[in-house]
Amino acid sequence: MSEMTADQAMFLLQSVYLGTLKNESGITKRILEAVPAGKCEYKPDPVSKSAIELARHITAADNRFVEAVINGVFDTNPAMIPENVKTPAEIAAWYEGRYTKNFEALTKVSGDQLAKIVDFRGMFQWPAVRFLVFGLHHTIHHRGQLSAYLRSMGAKVPSIYGESYDAAEARKAAQA
Repeated sequence: MSEMTADQAMFLLQSVYLGTLKNESGITKRILEAVPAGKCEYKPDPVSKSAIELARHITAADNRFVEAVINGVFDTNPAMIPENVKTPAEIAAWYEGRYTKNFEALTKVSGDQLAKIVDFRGMFQWPAVRFLVFGLHHTIHHRGQLSAYLRSMGAKVPSIYGESYDAAEARKAAQA
């Protein structure tokens, strides 16, 4: 595979990734907000992450991938989210604030920065821009896990890609 040019990287960012990233971050925030505060320790199996652990993982990783593109290096600090950010509502608010800041910074990144080869823990060395879609897939995967927890926790599942059952029921109730 040949090297990615700055122009190709900029095209990917501006024409393909930015709109999708913005839309997906809103979906992620809705899933985080839907986690019931009193059920944060729920896990469907003893080997699974708890709901709050999964929410924190999604929040940190989604921002970490975008920040790697902006900064040209991965931050391996495991404590990205402050310890005082504990509840699902606090995590969702922190996520939104950090992601909004990062999204704005991402719109200002140069083509050369986007095309720069970035190392991911010795496993992959890709042009920085490629980590946006890799990070997005990672987030969607874990967001799907967390959304599957919601109903078992007694929560409503928000609309993700189209209207959810719970959103449809709420809409019907509002129309009645």
